[in-house]
Amino acid sequence: MRSNNVKRAMRDGGRWAVAALLGCGWFGLVPSFALAAGEASVQTLETGLNALWVMLSAILVLFMQAGFILLESGSTRMKNAGHVAGKTVFTVGLCSLVYWAAGYGLIFGSEGNAFVGWGDFFFNPQAAAGMPPFVFFTFQFAFAAVSLSIAWGGFAERAKLSVYVLFTVLFTAIIYPVVAHWIWGGGWLAEHGKQDFAGSTVVHLTGAMAALAATLLLKPRIGKYNKDGAPNKIKGHNQVYTTLGVLILWIGWFGFNAGSTLAVGDGFFGYVAMNTQLGAGAGALATLAISWIMNGKADIPTILNGTLAGLVAITASCAFVDPWAAIVIGLIAGMLVFYSAKLFEKLRIDDPIYALSVHGMAGIWGTLSNGIFATTELAEKVGVGRGGLIDTGSLKQLWVQVYGIAAAGAFAFFVSYILLFVIKGLIGLRVHEEQEIIGLDLSEHGEYGYPEQMKQAHESLVGQHS
Repeated sequence: MRSNNVKRAMRDGGRWAVAALLGCGWFGLVPSFALAAGEASVQTLETGLNALWVMLSAILVLFMQAGFILLESGSTRMKNAGHVAGKTVFTVGLCSLVYWAAGYGLIFGSEGNAFVGWGDFFFNPQAAAGMPPFVFFTFQFAFAAVSLSIAWGGFAERAKLSVYVLFTVLFTAIIYPVVAHWIWGGGWLAEHGKQDFAGSTVVHLTGAMAALAATLLLKPRIGKYNKDGAPNKIKGHNQVYTTLGVLILWIGWFGFNAGSTLAVGDGFFGYVAMNTQLGAGAGALATLAISWIMNGKADIPTILNGTLAGLVAITASCAFVDPWAAIVIGLIAGMLVFYSAKLFEKLRIDDPIYALSVHGMAGIWGTLSNGIFATTELAEKVGVGRGGLIDTGSLKQLWVQVYGIAAAGAFAFFVSYILLFVIKGLIGLRVHEEQEIIGLDLSEHGEYGYPEQMKQAHESLVGQHS
């Protein structure tokens, strides 16, 4: 009996020992499981915050189209205001479909090469860790739409509605994706370390070169130049619209630049936003001073263009330069926009919205400025290229910026010119003279944007031609 009790005790003791060991093991694992769960929760929270920030930025960038509507319609004549506003809406809508079908894949497609992306057409990705792909798609599409709207500056007040439709498809499927792939999609300029944080080249210069091709082929508006070549100033119909448009663009630019950090992280987006604001302010100040000194008056459209030029210029460099450099970049951009506008007018290049000066010249300067002012510390933080001339004493980054601008600008211009030349041969680019005189609101859409104000003017024109 005693022997059985001892055996039973030993057996029961063994069971308790095993249970104790298992229990100790379980309690030892609890902190590990809790730690793993905590890390997963933090990662999920970080991903969610980043996605929310990028989605908010995408909305800000898309809302910039409201700024373009007011800026462009206010800068053109009353008889074309409805057309200028309306075409922005349908071209952005068409752009979204083309970008979904082809544009995104030609930029970021994983099967591409150094020249063009390939794959991910009719965008429908699998779920992946990190940034939700549909959020990234929406953000990137908004940039393509902005570049397209910049291009329309060269078409204003004289292009056929059908041309807007055709060129939207071609620009979104061929022109913009190639330049964007070279710099943002892992293409050859990305491999060379070209710095363009939010698109002074990709978005602004590309759009401006398309505008240049268009305005050269379309020729100046009726009445812009006299027989001796002297220019006439064709004033926009509403400076309040223009001013409000610039302010909306200014606000949207924080999504444009600060949103390009793609993360909330350590708050670096705030630094980018600050540089953006400084560049814009400096551009406005520069054109205020120049117009006041040179013309004796502080010209409102010039000040507005200087503000936009400062924003365009700082777009490439906002994450790469110190605040003092952002101010210098904005000041020089303001001066460039003032003198380049006068140069284009002397060359008989009719640029109603100043796309060439604001987005072209300022885009070139902003991209070049990286090669001068970029710091090694910030270049390493962003992970693209190296410090500029002032910080390193080296011309390497500046040289990359120079040939990057030349390649991207030349591609955008020549391909745009060829495509528009073909369209001109097939269906024509410009409305008839009578249609241009009565305005595109009536000739292309059947109704004026300002029907009461334009009714009397239209009846007078009809009487003169009858």
